Amino acid sequence: MTNGLLILLLAFCASFVQRTIGFGFGIFVMTMLPLLMPSFGEATTLSGLLAMLTSTAVTLRMYRYITWKRLLPLLAVFLVISTGAIFLLPGIQDRTIKVILGIVLILTCLYFMLLSSRIHMRPTLGAQIAAGTVSGLMGGFFAMQGPPAVLYLLSSEPDKEHYLAMISAFLLLGNIGMTVMRAVNGLVSPAVGTGFLWGMFGVAGGATLGAWAFERIPREKFKYFVYGYIGLSGLVILINAL
Repeated sequence: MTNGLLILLLAFCASFVQRTIGFGFGIFVMTMLPLLMPSFGEATTLSGLLAMLTSTAVTLRMYRYITWKRLLPLLAVFLVISTGAIFLLPGIQDRTIKVILGIVLILTCLYFMLLSSRIHMRPTLGAQIAAGTVSGLMGGFFAMQGPPAVLYLLSSEPDKEHYLAMISAFLLLGNIGMTVMRAVNGLVSPAVGTGFLWGMFGVAGGATLGAWAFERIPREKFKYFVYGYIGLSGLVILINAL
């Protein structure tokens, strides 16, 4: 019961963050979810399932803005790389993967606080392959595939409507593919099912409140609060794992 309530609260906060600033569900939820699930692999599986809920509605609503020619190469590379990472994950000790996760969260915090506005990617095939590869590794190992794809799509898309449609479709289709691979790999467990039932209510509540807050919260300041939380959580996970 206690873990279920914590998962609900975590999903609520992560969904609120995603709806308010446009990304970050997987990053936010993975700061604490590995501590609430029996294994790291089950934590990534639950994160992916809950993330699917947050992107489905946006994808359906903005379907007409999706440009498949630009999306499919990125998605294809992502699915290949993430599949390999998912099958490697059970062979890695939880302690080792938590150390890596802590480092990744800290680096993600520093990247978004210091570098994200200075780095731009040209919409070339090479950039698609690079973004798909890094997203695949981060998604397969940590259920945090968003940042590289966000960086690429912000540069490639002509306006915010196309960007939001493309990133939502990428996250939805990518999470569907990874969930299938995780199920094949035995990571869809009763604990994941129970966590999903708790978390779906948190996702719904967070998305609803986030939609209300979208125009009322100074997003630039809120972003830095979220980034700080991500970095601090990464430090805590890293210290606990060492």
